[in-house]
Amino acid sequence: LELGNGEDWWRVVIGAAVQGAVQEMATNPGLFTAWPWQSLGNFKYLLLAPFVARSVYRFVNRENGKVDLANLVIPILLVRVAHSLFWISWARFQTARSKRRIVNKSLDFEQVDRERNWDDQILMTALLLYLGNMFLPGATYVPWWNTWGVVLTALLHAGPVEFLYYWFHRALHHHYLYSRYHSHHHASIVTEPITAVIHPFAEEFVYFLLFAIPIMTTVFSGCFSVVSLTGYLLYIDFMNYMGHCNFEVVPKWLFRVFPPLKYLMYTPTFHSLHHTQFRTNYSLFIPLYDYIYGTMDKSTDDLYESTSNGKEEMVDIVHLTHPTTLQSVYHLRLGLASLASKPYTSRWYVWAMWPFTFLSLLLSRISGSAFVVEKNRLKSLTMQTWATPRFSFQYKLSWERDAINELIEKAVLEADEQGVKVMTLGLLNQGEEINGLGELYVRKHPKLRIRIVDGSSLAAAAVMHSIPEGTKEVLLIGKLSKVAFIVAKALCQRSIQVLTVRREEFEKLKLRLPTSFGSRLVLSNCYTPKAMKLSCLPLQVWLVGDGLTAEEQRRAVKGTCFVPFSQFPTKKTRGDCVYYSTPAMVIPKELENMHACENWLPRRVMSTCRVAGIVHALEGWKVHEAGNVVLDMEDVWRAALRHGFLPLPSSLAG
Repeated sequence: LELGNGEDWWRVVIGAAVQGAVQEMATNPGLFTAWPWQSLGNFKYLLLAPFVARSVYRFVNRENGKVDLANLVIPILLVRVAHSLFWISWARFQTARSKRRIVNKSLDFEQVDRERNWDDQILMTALLLYLGNMFLPGATYVPWWNTWGVVLTALLHAGPVEFLYYWFHRALHHHYLYSRYHSHHHASIVTEPITAVIHPFAEEFVYFLLFAIPIMTTVFSGCFSVVSLTGYLLYIDFMNYMGHCNFEVVPKWLFRVFPPLKYLMYTPTFHSLHHTQFRTNYSLFIPLYDYIYGTMDKSTDDLYESTSNGKEEMVDIVHLTHPTTLQSVYHLRLGLASLASKPYTSRWYVWAMWPFTFLSLLLSRISGSAFVVEKNRLKSLTMQTWATPRFSFQYKLSWERDAINELIEKAVLEADEQGVKVMTLGLLNQGEEINGLGELYVRKHPKLRIRIVDGSSLAAAAVMHSIPEGTKEVLLIGKLSKVAFIVAKALCQRSIQVLTVRREEFEKLKLRLPTSFGSRLVLSNCYTPKAMKLSCLPLQVWLVGDGLTAEEQRRAVKGTCFVPFSQFPTKKTRGDCVYYSTPAMVIPKELENMHACENWLPRRVMSTCRVAGIVHALEGWKVHEAGNVVLDMEDVWRAALRHGFLPLPSSLAG
């Protein structure tokens, strides 16, 4: 590899390693790499149905005082799934805000997709437990506790399991096995907790055989118990997830109090070095074997020390958003990774999680500050997304507005104190009824160093560039906003006629637009523009805001383009019309750590409100864009393009 001038060696090495791993996976897969139920998708859990039916039958006909292991398999499965989800959310929260992040590099959608099957190993364990319950006499009726069984499980794990795993792991790094199996796991340089269990089927099955040594020994020796089984499985999960969480969680005082612990328990920094160096730190959870066989990475202690001390990182931009619907909490980056990586849509199975949804609503009521959701980087800028703990419906309640306003103001002042350069107010956080598009904070705190940006100018530019070329007339309908007034003025300047069908909207526009544009603004009693009638154009354009009804949509002719100027998408009721996205732009490839979708927007697409803040910081503009302040629409648009942001292609516009 030849390094160019100023090119970091680690970027080349890591990039080559990842590309090589992916290529080897694609060109030279080993036997039994795919999971047997891969083609079933989420229906794979139906494989448990016969066993569940059998366990229900046995529960109904159970013998008094005895615990049938079959009746505990599903509870164990659910606990392990919940444990996994907790680690995913907690790790993402910590890596977005913690100064103890280990590998501060980008995590992308490809990795999220590759790690989507993290629950396969939990399903496999459940199936094998059911089979063991059926065919092993010692695994049928078991006691809750057996002291000797717990001790034996711990000893067998520390001895045979760790020893055999160490040498099996070293064998997996031989190029023959690595290219066919283990490269799938090492394709993730920046690890998440669930990276720990992302392996081909054959490799994961061998791991299960190793972990079965303590379990089977206790079964055949008659000291098997519910606690020894569940405790061992949860221990494996906990240590696996901790080792891959990508932030240092083990406190230094533990090693000061008991120095030999460094040989008996690994840390996240210990295993992170294995993912970046590849040929060191092979041990499972007990580093002793790396010390014995000379494979301990020499920088392990130094990395642990420096990461534990942490490094403060200046944040340049904060985007302040909020959850929309109650279900949207699962689509946040801190929610369910598989849902967060897709545009938000309501899913039926999420309704089954209503207890957790209700809990999130209660927590939002008692939470007193915004929380960090995401962290990104573009060029020299570091960005964070914060969320106020309120849902969209709460913004519409008059008695909630003061509390919401206090939350937003607190976030603004906190960001200003931290030295943040720009804060964008997303969704309803810039509501005119709440804070007058952010103007309230500018007036109340005239010495603010942070710049408040509502992004209206760029949003208006995005709307203007979405209007099909050659359009002579548009219908403007829905709740008017700052963006709507900017767009209406720009349309009139370009001699495009603006029609409205609601007198209230017409009067508001008439007051805000120069009198010279009076002839371009028309109050119509018809939803079909005159040009449509005269020239029979194949389509027409509706610029729509919040409040557009299904009845009004039905009045549109076939082929109508609905272009929203609001921050929330138009509810689709017509299959023969085109629905454009809310104002948004495609982000540049250089923008790092994008692995969650912003609300309903496609992957690697960002709302213009959020983009406007980035452009504001990159350009070094010193003015607020709040209240009635409007920047030059085309200047902002050209600046966004200059920094690599692109208009939405037609395939993503609707």
